[in-house]
Amino acid sequence: MTLTYQATALSLPEVQALSRPKVLQFGTSWCGHCQAAAPLADAALAGLPAGSRILVEDGPGRALGRAFRVKLWPTLVFMKDGQEVARVVRPTDVAAIEQARALLGA
Repeated sequence: MTLTYQATALSLPEVQALSRPKVLQFGTSWCGHCQAAAPLADAALAGLPAGSRILVEDGPGRALGRAFRVKLWPTLVFMKDGQEVARVVRPTDVAAIEQARALLGA
């Protein structure tokens, strides 16, 4: 499985202005943890409207990851009305992601 993370990320003000529920998934395409968690995230987030899940490339000098204090990959940040409502770091099962998704109401 090849993950395609967006190298050009949204800015923090743009993320805070989002009105629809979103899932920001921070990581990189070469990260083994990201690759292992991808099928779990795919299963748990299936059925979300197109564009609801944003793969954000993270690393040194990436402002959005620093704004969210991302330390480990993958980190999934669940946003509703521009505010973080849940976070899942290095998920190992679908249930943790589904539990966070439920808080979006999506």
